[in-house]
Amino acid sequence: MQLQIEREDMGKCLMVGDKVLLKPKDPQSCTKSGLYLPPTVQQGEKVQCGYVLKTGPGYPLPLQTEETEVWKKKNEEVRYLPLEAHIGDLAVYLHGMAYEIKFNDEPYIIIPHSAILMLIRDEDLFD
Repeated sequence: MQLQIEREDMGKCLMVGDKVLLKPKDPQSCTKSGLYLPPTVQQGEKVQCGYVLKTGPGYPLPLQTEETEVWKKKNEEVRYLPLEAHIGDLAVYLHGMAYEIKFNDEPYIIIPHSAILMLIRDEDLFD
């Protein structure tokens, strides 16, 4: 999917629910022994990694009411169970559950939080 959004409009993008927006990390083009890998081999990996740019609010929690009439609406805000992923984390994720999109010809990945296998958080990265 191609989207043309100006760079300054990227801040207006909101992730919904448990979705996470990632900037894919450049895969290694060469092995430890010095063999160069073609792009098709790198893209075929089942597990890939990327940097977390935005996260959704999390999983919605049901309202805790004692009333049995569910059709009566209350003026309570929806509460969410927050996600573990934070902006700046390096996420190792399942590529099979990823949706690839492009903003201004740059690749981005949208994944559900359940596709993340591991997070690497470096607290000193932004200090």
